[in-house]
Amino acid sequence: MRIAVGSDHAGYALKEQVRPLLEQAGHDVVDVGTDSEESTDYPLHAEAAARLVADGKAERGVLVCGSGVGVSIVANKVEGIRAVNAHDPDEAEMSRRHNDANVLALAGRRLTGEEARAIVERFLAAEFEGGRHQRRVDQISSVERGESG
Repeated sequence: MRIAVGSDHAGYALKEQVRPLLEQAGHDVVDVGTDSEESTDYPLHAEAAARLVADGKAERGVLVCGSGVGVSIVANKVEGIRAVNAHDPDEAEMSRRHNDANVLALAGRRLTGEEARAIVERFLAAEFEGGRHQRRVDQISSVERGESG
């Protein structure tokens, strides 16, 4: 699977732990930065990774900032992205199964490398269940396109 990864300075250390795990698992990783702990603006990297997913150039995205909140907000502004800020493996799995989440956001200042590994593994292993959940994902897409209400 091709996975876009990105972080700001606060998420850099955790991204640098996650990226090799993805590569060792056989994934093709596209790292959109940042490349150090020097201060940077998370919207730049979150948007770059989210656009790769939205454009079909990556199947999933993994983003990291201090809390996971900022990168998830930015990613969710890109049409076609359903990003989840998952705090544990169960949230990550259910976001895939029920919401067809395609971008995972992680809290670089709250999660250990081992915790992040477990979250990422469950996120990538889970499949969208479709069925009644597809109707809801379609409704999300309608909201995104301004067609609801």
